[in-house]
Amino acid sequence: MPRRTATMLASTLVLIALLCAGVLIKVPYSEMSPGPTVNTLGDARGEPVLQISGRKTYPPSGHLNMTTVRVTGAEYRMNIVEAVYGWLTHDSVVVPHDTLYPDGKTEEQSTQENAEEFSQSQESAKVAALKELDIPVATQIVVSSVVKGSPSEGKLHAGDVIKAVDGTAVEEPGDVAKLVTEHRPGENVVFTIVPEKEAAAAEKAGRAPEGGEKVTVKTVKAPAAEGEEGGKDRAIVGIRAGTDHTFPFEIDIKLADVGGPSAGLMFSLGIIDKLTPGDLTGGEFVAGTGTIDDAGKVGPIGGINMKLVGAREAGARYFLTPDENCASAAADTPDGLTLVRVKTIEDATKALEQIRSGKTAGLASCSTG
Repeated sequence: MPRRTATMLASTLVLIALLCAGVLIKVPYSEMSPGPTVNTLGDARGEPVLQISGRKTYPPSGHLNMTTVRVTGAEYRMNIVEAVYGWLTHDSVVVPHDTLYPDGKTEEQSTQENAEEFSQSQESAKVAALKELDIPVATQIVVSSVVKGSPSEGKLHAGDVIKAVDGTAVEEPGDVAKLVTEHRPGENVVFTIVPEKEAAAAEKAGRAPEGGEKVTVKTVKAPAAEGEEGGKDRAIVGIRAGTDHTFPFEIDIKLADVGGPSAGLMFSLGIIDKLTPGDLTGGEFVAGTGTIDDAGKVGPIGGINMKLVGAREAGARYFLTPDENCASAAADTPDGLTLVRVKTIEDATKALEQIRSGKTAGLASCSTG
């Protein structure tokens, strides 16, 4: 066999071997890519994303799109070829697997956590929107969860409204733990509660839960934290307190197959738009992202650059960007997309006022600095 032919054959075989190795060898990385965007003012799967009843609404136009990121599953392992391709392409990001699924978290656990965060973000979005419109929202302190095997199991239940502890009214979730820890382990704590079923019926009727019954729970010693030595015994009853709200009318957010808290801001703006005359966007295509808390503060999210790509591909011209994500977003902004920095829901509504009036020169922008 001529030397040239033998060299070419050997090179071909080496290349085939490398390609096979690249396909077969798995690496500990995952991929993030732009996910679908959904107009919170429109429909998804044939029904309105935002459904409001019991209050006059106004038909909006334009777009207030929430954005998403698509990620590979927890059990999926990329091969070398996929990882290299992902590193080279502009429309995806390859990150260490543990970044998306820390501590060996399974896909099922991640999905459940995302669903809980999504549910909480919807609640906060409603509260923030109504507060921005000066519409009163009643807030209650509730039992969020009960630890299995704890003294509270069978006595207190998730959803119970906590009116008082030892006769002292509670106004914040932290008040509950503070009052419980004033006891020593083995002492009794008296909770004044409205049972979950009665509280749910009151919420459905649009009124705050009334009345209350007393439930006595004996405290136990809290388990020592890792590395903790000695210290004063701390009393617990095995519950976690949280907040719940009673809205003066019904607001439903219908959006399947989406998780996490990052759509909160856009849900809030969509609710405001539907409850007020005129259009927040002036018919413009605005997308955005950001968590929202009950006070209307906008928080950072992950995957900002992928969300920018998805928004621009969908047709967005403006993107409402959480302040803490601004530097990263400004470093790689798709052509034709204007970033608008927001810290609060009030910032966002003022920015939309500028957009719909055409006075965009004064918009708060993002910079890499």
